[in-house]
Amino acid sequence: MLEIRDFSKTYSGGKRAAEHITLTIEDGDIYGFIGHNGAGKSTTIRAVVGVLDFTEGDIFIDGHSVKKEPMECKKVTAYIPDNPDLYEHLTGIQYLNFVADIFGISAKEREERIRRYGDMFEITSSLGDLISSYSHGMKQKVTVISALIHEPKLMVMDEPFVGLDPKAALDLKNVMRELCKKGSSIFFSTHVLEVAQKLCNKIAIIKEGKIVTAGRMEDLVQNQSLEDVFMEVVEDAK
Repeated sequence: MLEIRDFSKTYSGGKRAAEHITLTIEDGDIYGFIGHNGAGKSTTIRAVVGVLDFTEGDIFIDGHSVKKEPMECKKVTAYIPDNPDLYEHLTGIQYLNFVADIFGISAKEREERIRRYGDMFEITSSLGDLISSYSHGMKQKVTVISALIHEPKLMVMDEPFVGLDPKAALDLKNVMRELCKKGSSIFFSTHVLEVAQKLCNKIAIIKEGKIVTAGRMEDLVQNQSLEDVFMEVVEDAK
């Protein structure tokens, strides 16, 4: 579903944020992307979803190149950024309908999905309010619903649980599992290693722009905690 081939990114000034990253996320994977702040997680994620331009390497989503066929990639992808920047002059329901329009979701399907996820994340009663009046957590919930509205084949998320209350975080984890059971794939970054260990079937650890280890969770962790593995790998990479 998602293939990152020898991706590198250098910012102006010469800072190398990502170096020769190669990863494959298959159908049904919940793939965790782990690393310290500034390790290159967000750079890689933003390149995957087409927010960040790059010249070295290539990225493929459902067989289409992010560089050469960006619209084909966006049709099957949903993105939840680390900060929910929404159109605050719209109400919640206006924003969700706007996203549904972009993806060509029928009136019947969008109504059912908005109701289902609105009730799940306990925000239905507030969807008629302006987004500018929402708390950070409410904005995050609307962002999550907007990402789910077209039932994406690939969901890419950057620290998706930040700002969510415990129930909403649990609901999102359950939705992630349901999506992947249907054949979709999820690629997400998180600093919460306990969550990653319970949720992901595969992980990659990145340090200073380079992948230092990647593979199946059970093979990498074995009888340890993911926290122990992370610390050992990061120390060994020094």
